Amino acid sequence: MVRRWVKVSVALAALTAPSLAFAKGDDAPAPAPSTKALTADAINGATFSPPAAEEKAPAKKAKAGRKEAAAETKKPDPVTIKAQILLDRAHFSPGAIDGLQGDNYHRAIAAFAADRNLPATDHLTSEVWDALQSGDKEPVVKEYSLTQEDADGPYTPKIPPKMEEQADLKELGYTNPREMLAERFHMSRDLVSALNPSKDLDKAGTAITVAAVEPMGLDKPKAKDLPQDPKVERITIDKSNRDVRAFGADGKLLAYYPASIGSEEKPAPSGDTTVKGVAFDPVYTYNPKYAFKGVKTKRKFSIKAGPNNPVGLVWIDLAIPSYGIHGTPEPERVSKTESHGCIRLTNWSARDLAKHVARGAKVAFKDD
Repeated sequence: MVRRWVKVSVALAALTAPSLAFAKGDDAPAPAPSTKALTADAINGATFSPPAAEEKAPAKKAKAGRKEAAAETKKPDPVTIKAQILLDRAHFSPGAIDGLQGDNYHRAIAAFAADRNLPATDHLTSEVWDALQSGDKEPVVKEYSLTQEDADGPYTPKIPPKMEEQADLKELGYTNPREMLAERFHMSRDLVSALNPSKDLDKAGTAITVAAVEPMGLDKPKAKDLPQDPKVERITIDKSNRDVRAFGADGKLLAYYPASIGSEEKPAPSGDTTVKGVAFDPVYTYNPKYAFKGVKTKRKFSIKAGPNNPVGLVWIDLAIPSYGIHGTPEPERVSKTESHGCIRLTNWSARDLAKHVARGAKVAFKDD
């Protein structure tokens, strides 16, 4: 199958202009330490125990237990980390693996349970836990030694928040090794830090703990080698559930991804369309007629390729003019923020879908 590369223009852009409290490159505060050890042994050996029924406990004790559980979900814990990695390896992405029980995690569990014909749930249960581990007994975290290339980059220390200023950069690379490692192994930056306290991420040879997932590459696949098996022939984009699902020709669900999909101001389209083509490492071109909030310039400008490009590492072009499925420079915010109409995935999810989707694949937008 011949795959044409598409040129990305900003009608493409589904992102709101960045409005961060700090420019990309300023490290966010490290997470508070969990009361549970986040060692490789603790995570790999984690087991799930169903919570005791609250009605068996006195009211005051039950109430205290709920508060304690709510507080605990704000910190990464071994069982949740393990469950998220198993979901990722089963192709039900929980978004950035962070060890926290957020919406993306619960939606991934719900999709997995439905696909496996388990009792309906969006929480971890014994049935879900057993199904996740069925046929997948490999460790969920592993040791990785930083290479000289990892340490050297090159990196783009500061990514300014305004797109007009990003246009002046020679490349939109990672800001530091922590950001690069987090994206490579489908993790949040905070979890990289939590699993590797006091580790020097700027030094080659440093041994760190990472999620044992298929590492995201930065290569540019050749058109003649695409699409890879298993081929995606149909995609559904669920606006209300904020997810993208990829299906094979036989109707089998091949992958589930959380997504940011449009906004009230600029909603995503409705109806059916098709995939026209795929562009890896796209250059982003802004057209002032779209009048993005926060962008004041009246002229066109382009932003170089890279993982911190406004559309990330991939653009999947749809037959509806100016719309596409693409990556993002902010994977931890996927499904948690709005877009300017397009469909935003993490860079690793966008690359995964782009490598398997067939040109002409059917795309359906679901409104409810």
